Amino acid sequence: MTRKILVVEDEIFVAAEIEHVIEEMGFTPIGIAPDAQTALALASHADVALVDLNLQDGPTGITIGQILAQTHGVTVLFMTANPSQLGDGVPGTVGVLPKPVTDRELRAAVAYAVARRDAAEATPPHRLKLFNWAGAATSAS
Repeated sequence: MTRKILVVEDEIFVAAEIEHVIEEMGFTPIGIAPDAQTALALASHADVALVDLNLQDGPTGITIGQILAQTHGVTVLFMTANPSQLGDGVPGTVGVLPKPVTDRELRAAVAYAVARRDAAEATPPHRLKLFNWAGAATSAS
């Protein structure tokens, strides 16, 4: 089964590039959400979500990530230029990858999030900061 991935990002060129990488990796991008309303409308279709923090409707990414993970069971990975805004993390979410990201880092982060979704062994990308929450525990040493 191919995983469905939601891109929550308001910078259209960044979002389009992320979608392109997702497709190249053989996964299904289900849409680009530039704001909370769009993200939550697509939530029930997503397995994995890549979530920026600051969107068209303001700094709603943390709340979106929390709702996607805790209410919809989506595997959430944050991608932001402001990782410090997340503090120690958001319960139920995987972690944060600081922007900007290279193509290789993006691919590794997507592969890691999908592996986590599938409960498979995976090594997180070097710059991915994992959150240590129950249900999102890390196996990295």
